[in-house]
Amino acid sequence: MMGGMKRDDDRPFVELYADGACSGNPGVGGFGAILKSGGKVMELSDSEEMTTNNRMEMLGVITALEALKVPCRVRVTTDSVYVVKGMTEWVEKWERQGWKTFQRKEVANRDLWERMLKASRGHDIEWIWVKGHNGHVENERCDELARLAIMDCRKRRG
Repeated sequence: MMGGMKRDDDRPFVELYADGACSGNPGVGGFGAILKSGGKVMELSDSEEMTTNNRMEMLGVITALEALKVPCRVRVTTDSVYVVKGMTEWVEKWERQGWKTFQRKEVANRDLWERMLKASRGHDIEWIWVKGHNGHVENERCDELARLAIMDCRKRRG
């Protein structure tokens, strides 16, 4: 995908924005993501018929990371505390503990946490949380993309 503005090293710098939405939780869900690098912008979105908000938040980030074709410096901006804390505080512990929580229960969304870890490898990632629905331009656009994906999913299934 993107190569562009470079910072301290040879890797391209990419701004990644993502958001997820769900109509019902669980219910029809969608995500939106934006990748920006070197003046280029790519928007991504998709939906699922039966999912949760957390899964859509995660899939927005995962799908965007998977679109990167070379190792990059990435600033991920999301309104999901679940995603940010998951990747900065929890995931390494879960992995060491055999994907069990502190209470020895199975980690929810393990499939997506493993996929996000894999998609993160090779990149230098900074994780940023922003308050949702608070006028952040890219976050608002990602939310719009997610909601449009939900509407498209509903139209397809009739």
